[in-house]
Amino acid sequence: MDCPYAKKCGGCDYSNLPYEEQLKKKERRIRELLGGFAKPEPIIKAENPEHYRNKVHGIFGKDKKGNVFTGIYEERSHNIVPVKECAIEDEKATAILKTLCELAGQFKLWVYDEDKRTGLLRHALIRVGRKTGEIMLVLVLSGPVMPSKNNFIKELRLKHPEITTIVLNINNKRTSMVLGDRNIVEYGKGYIEDELCGQRFRISPSSFYQINSEQTELLYGKAIEYAQLTGKERVIDAYCGIGTIGICAASKAAEISGVELNRDAVRDAINNAKLNGIRNIRFVNDDAGRYMVRMAENKEKADVVFMDPPRSGSTPEFIDSVNRLKPERVVYISCDPETLKRDLGLFVKKGWKVQKIQPVDMFPNTKHVESCVLLERVSNRKADSYVKLNVKMEDYYRIKDAEGGEADG
Repeated sequence: MDCPYAKKCGGCDYSNLPYEEQLKKKERRIRELLGGFAKPEPIIKAENPEHYRNKVHGIFGKDKKGNVFTGIYEERSHNIVPVKECAIEDEKATAILKTLCELAGQFKLWVYDEDKRTGLLRHALIRVGRKTGEIMLVLVLSGPVMPSKNNFIKELRLKHPEITTIVLNINNKRTSMVLGDRNIVEYGKGYIEDELCGQRFRISPSSFYQINSEQTELLYGKAIEYAQLTGKERVIDAYCGIGTIGICAASKAAEISGVELNRDAVRDAINNAKLNGIRNIRFVNDDAGRYMVRMAENKEKADVVFMDPPRSGSTPEFIDSVNRLKPERVVYISCDPETLKRDLGLFVKKGWKVQKIQPVDMFPNTKHVESCVLLERVSNRKADSYVKLNVKMEDYYRIKDAEGGEADG
């Protein structure tokens, strides 16, 4: 895949490489970082390495001639790289972005200027249900007043009847965060639904949902396989988002508790459980680490823990609380091998053994790779002989500071 924007936007690091060569580089990186714990399995490749992103983000800008465009921030800056077409983004979303630029010019809408803090249009966020075909457009504005709003939306719907909901998000803060706190539903339900692993999920504007639906099904299938559920287990789904992993695993467990800090995601998770008729799962709006610490203090038990933290990884407090709960297995899903290595080192020091490592190519044409890891408890004596990596606390915080931020997946 030859991408003309790759050098500036920095997103598709491997776009100049044949796909098989990309996979080899990712496997080599996983072996180098995680091979001291266990022998990684061959990477699970993507059957469709292009146009896989179900979430597309366009930043509004204006060129020297006054033409409106959408693009991507240049790597490590806020300079906007104009992008007419992206080879990893959903093609319907790309077409919608193009129409938004045309309509912005037609309706004479001002593009937001970060330095002057003037203008209206900031971002467009598009989410696509790959199996349902539902599409949500979130138009991020600097204020709630949009000139000719009704005519703008009417024209947009005429050109793109595939859009099933339109939300105006108000973000008037000087911030690098895309979305503000206020949503105004202008058309449709204000959310979309998609299907994953045979279950149906509601997705709101700010909810986390893996960006590669096809590979996510393979990843979650492997995670549930690693959990070795028999129908009797009490399961914790930490950093649960909209409840995808827990809901997909619910039929194989006795009881599942999902924990998530994002309030909108928890609301979606509760609705998703109802949508799928699942009664053995509950969701808690809380920080996963604090929740697990309280469970440990109350001497509660769990048999299996799923954990899917952001790119910055987990915390020593969370890992300590997992250790105190003494589950039989932990299934760790990670989108960053660096922070995964750090966290696995902390688990190993506490008497855990890495049994399996399965890399999954969730992000073709980029350097990023997802991993699913199975950990099991071992005796302290065996653990002492097993520790191969000396993970110091200063290394923990060094990596956490360097790699901080939410995963885009």
